[in-house]
Amino acid sequence: MRIFIFFIILFLSNGVIKAQHVITLDQSLKAANAYSKAIKNGELGIRSAEAGVQSAKSYYLPSVSGLALGLYGFKDIIPPIPSLLDKGINNVYTLGVTATQSIYAGGKILTSNQLAVLKLQASKILARQSADSVLLLTEQKYWNIVNLQEQQKTIRANEELLNSLLKSQKDLLASGLIAKNDLLRVKVQLSQLLVNKSKLDNGRMLALFDFSVYTGLPYDSLMVMQDTLNKTKRPTLPASKADTTLSNLYSYQLLALDVKSNALQTRLEKASNLPSLSVGLSASQAGSFNGAFKSSFLPIGFATLSIPLSENLWGSNRQKIKQRKISERVSQNNFNDGRNQLQVNIMKYWYDLKDALTQIDYANDNLIQASENLKINRDNYKAGLNSISDVLDAQASYQQAETTLNTSFTDYQVKLAAYHFVTGKINSR
Repeated sequence: MRIFIFFIILFLSNGVIKAQHVITLDQSLKAANAYSKAIKNGELGIRSAEAGVQSAKSYYLPSVSGLALGLYGFKDIIPPIPSLLDKGINNVYTLGVTATQSIYAGGKILTSNQLAVLKLQASKILARQSADSVLLLTEQKYWNIVNLQEQQKTIRANEELLNSLLKSQKDLLASGLIAKNDLLRVKVQLSQLLVNKSKLDNGRMLALFDFSVYTGLPYDSLMVMQDTLNKTKRPTLPASKADTTLSNLYSYQLLALDVKSNALQTRLEKASNLPSLSVGLSASQAGSFNGAFKSSFLPIGFATLSIPLSENLWGSNRQKIKQRKISERVSQNNFNDGRNQLQVNIMKYWYDLKDALTQIDYANDNLIQASENLKINRDNYKAGLNSISDVLDAQASYQQAETTLNTSFTDYQVKLAAYHFVTGKINSR
């Protein structure tokens, strides 16, 4: 008997442990940050841009190339020449190496390096932006599950209420005090509630699966979000007014980098119309494999100066420069327009946040009134002053009011996360 009781206790304790698979918001954010493919792609983008910077730096170094050439003739290419060439030549080889160093390339090398560094900066900003987007979406998914959990509590409370009402109706029907259709009305409403309960349970399972897939956390149907809705305390705004500072926003920084990038690309295009100067050293050796003749390595220094005349007079590059200047103006206009839109976007989310607080106030007042209305109708029904339909209508209104209040609280949390995202503070809380 003791062993049997021990196994029962062990079974129940295991059930409790499983039921306590609680996930915090902080755990969710850390898991998503470590698992997200978008964040990993952002890191790969940074590594690619770093390789681009190293590639651009290589243009500061000399360019070195080697050459080897061999020819073989089945007959003598050059027959023996008395007193000059003892053997005929039927094969020839030449070896050479050339090193070239650019002295001036119209600023192309410097500008290319600046563009590579700019691309690296943009890659880092995009990676941080992706990370913030992952945090925002994770938090939205988290609070959606919290809302579903609260709705389940509401459903369970109203299920108990209707079951209690059903029991009393059965007793009254057995005593012959009510008609059978009164009992049927309660059953119909309870059946509809159970249908909604099933839909809600399935919706929560789907939300949990989606949450697990996104964050990389193992899926568990018993997973519970730690946060609950403290509906007795009204949330407050994060500040007295909206924070419209743009300098820390990644979108603003990308717009500014786009302006700089277009200016550098124009400078790069202009460099094609400027003279270029380079110096170099070349050394080569020629000979024959059969030893008919052989020369030693002969070093030669050289310098080249290239002046693009036609490009400065009638070449297509003149028009390309005009196109680049137009692109500069477009990027500046996009910067000005984007800056204004970012400020408008911040204000929109700020007023969404204020509106969410107002919705909480209205929903709370509505719940108080619905609760009082339900109490009055139940009391009146017991006193024979109301019909069962009045009680059921009051119960449905109460359930809807509580559902609306739950949604308004979680909606505020979602909008608060969105406001932190658009103000660049979602990762600094």
